Amino acid sequence: MTANEDQEMELEALRSIYEGDEGFKEISPVSFQFRIGDLDDTKAFILDVTWPETYPETAPQISLDAFFNNRISPETKLMILSKLEEQVEANLGTAMMYTLFEWAKENQEALMENHKPVMTTVSLTSNNEVTTSGSTAKKREKKEQLTKAQKRRIINRTDNKGELPRGWNWVDVIKHLSKTGGKDED
Repeated sequence: MTANEDQEMELEALRSIYEGDEGFKEISPVSFQFRIGDLDDTKAFILDVTWPETYPETAPQISLDAFFNNRISPETKLMILSKLEEQVEANLGTAMMYTLFEWAKENQEALMENHKPVMTTVSLTSNNEVTTSGSTAKKREKKEQLTKAQKRRIINRTDNKGELPRGWNWVDVIKHLSKTGGKDED
């Protein structure tokens, strides 16, 4: 079998195994994301796996660069990746995605035992002000800017009270009625 046939067979197997599983996401036929742990679990992480052309003869590319993993320290990420690399080496030449995902699920506690969540310091001081690590940045609400032509059209459509005159959209009503038809006269 060629690498592409092996990939197609493994892809079909992964789709059938993880059908309906919210933790598995197929980005493309050669790229996947798999969440280890529940969404609300502080020790959960997402594996990004991409198959090179010669997979399974060569190792898949595994990363923990997903935004979901930002709270994991770089040291913990390196440790997880090194443990996964050991598993990849042991399974090289065979379809290994299911094996890797299940191994990571079974060993989640051991992989995340030294995990200390990385906290970013952002504090809200008021509705319009955000302080980020010492610097002060103010957010201002932007009003929608209309051009003179847009303002003129609005004024021309409204009466002196700012209300649209009765029947202003009669063209739209007639179009709607012509599409839906009137009453059937049998």
